Amino acid sequence: WSSTGEIVTQSGKKLFLKYSTTEPLLMFRGEAESLRAMHATNTIRVPYAYHYGELDDPPGFTFILMEHLNFSGRLSQAELGESLARMHLAEPVMQEAKNGKFGFSVDNTIGGTYQPNEWMNDWVEFFIQRRIMHQVKLARDPTLRSLAEKLCKKLPDYFRGITVKPSILHGDLWSGNVSSCGGKPVIFDPATYYGHHEAEFGMSWCANFSSEFYDAYHSLIPKEPGWHERRKIYTLYHYLNHYNLFGGGYYNSAKAIIDDLLGL
Repeated sequence: WSSTGEIVTQSGKKLFLKYSTTEPLLMFRGEAESLRAMHATNTIRVPYAYHYGELDDPPGFTFILMEHLNFSGRLSQAELGESLARMHLAEPVMQEAKNGKFGFSVDNTIGGTYQPNEWMNDWVEFFIQRRIMHQVKLARDPTLRSLAEKLCKKLPDYFRGITVKPSILHGDLWSGNVSSCGGKPVIFDPATYYGHHEAEFGMSWCANFSSEFYDAYHSLIPKEPGWHERRKIYTLYHYLNHYNLFGGGYYNSAKAIIDDLLGL
């Protein structure tokens, strides 16, 4: 969806550049605001986004300039888990989230898929409307839509007895968006919004998180009843997105989760 490069300023400072001649400014605006929101928590290393914009020449040239980081060294899974938990526990920087709302200040993208983030008061309704049904509508499959609508009627049952507070999420946390710099974990390429902290693990099927990671994370944020079932719900969102992006077997993966949750 984009190309990358480096820019060196007159003072000798190196910046990381991402650019595109086909993607709208929304993609880079969303990435910049996502990085800034996570960076503001001061809990985990995130490259700072300096600027994003669009040029007239060449037409349609959109870009983001951010802090250049030299990725190297071994990643501490335990430190990653602890830092991520601290980010999820951080006081929201946006007033809407401080007031208990779910969403984000701008819409963004997850991969190449548009991700709507308009604020909502209720987490379950947000996840139904802005996440599951948004992806299902993009899929344009009557069978999938019918099953998803049945599942969405059941979703509130999975959240009974727990309190969901807005946490700042990376939103697309898999192994390709995690690295190490100066011996510290770094996360990047986000699809950030304020949501249930458990939603962060919807991409764990390709994140390679170790037992040390989960032990450190859950030492600060313990698992709540129903965690494993809700994890399926959060994984479903990403399977649906992968189906919309890549097609193929992700359809069956998404449908299998829905069938399982519906008891079919």
